[in-house]
Amino acid sequence: MPGLIRRRRGIVRLTAEDVIGLFLRHTTRMRTSVSPYHRHRFPAEIISHCVWLYFRFTLSFRDVEEMLAMRGVAVTYETVREWCLKFGQTYANGLRRKSPRPGDRWHLDEVFVKINGRLHYLWRAVDQDGDVLDILVQSKRDKGAAKKFFRKLLKELRYVPRVIITDKLRSYSSAKAEMLPSVEHCQNKWQNNRAENSHQPTRLRERLMRRFKSAGHVQRFLSAFGIITSHFRVGRHHYRARDYRKVMKSRFAVWQEVVCLEAIVN
Repeated sequence: MPGLIRRRRGIVRLTAEDVIGLFLRHTTRMRTSVSPYHRHRFPAEIISHCVWLYFRFTLSFRDVEEMLAMRGVAVTYETVREWCLKFGQTYANGLRRKSPRPGDRWHLDEVFVKINGRLHYLWRAVDQDGDVLDILVQSKRDKGAAKKFFRKLLKELRYVPRVIITDKLRSYSSAKAEMLPSVEHCQNKWQNNRAENSHQPTRLRERLMRRFKSAGHVQRFLSAFGIITSHFRVGRHHYRARDYRKVMKSRFAVWQEVVCLEAIVN
């Protein structure tokens, strides 16, 4: 419908297109996508760097605070903690989406974790390259716990492995017979060293953090820690120096894309 605008020298008739144009001109445009760093005082480069330092290396929040203080950035360790809680799992999920599909050989193992005087079991799965597939903290290691872990793996990875390798815990055999009946199952001695060795970084962080505080604390930390650490551990002994630099360059490029630094710079 045409509109009317009163001016000093008379009345000007406007068409419908003119009215819509004036409305859009004076109306605040809605944001189509809000940056994950919106309303943060520090830029994305500092936030992502702190998260990378904490999950990639055996550092505490106070260590990260001191490393940034040496560079002239005044950040408290509590701020670093909040950044890791908020962005750690987000970065890990982005790395999982952009990484190629893991291998078809799953190595599964469980290790006990003492939390507030009670034993819990950390279920972990890695592929033949040692990349962490998923983890799950449970209070039991019976058939029901094994089935729950299998369901979590299949839901997250969305493909069926060719073979699974475990220790001689009977819970694996019972759960596998129901959920993965067509998958080959190996339980020979020494074949599962890859999964058992994958627990070592967790033990180092457990000592640094002076034990985990709760089952939820373990689950939140290791869900992000395993994916981020695996992304940057490419097995240097498998590459020549020139090839290793190329691989790491591509890994850092993926990291930059995941933490949205390229979009912010451009």
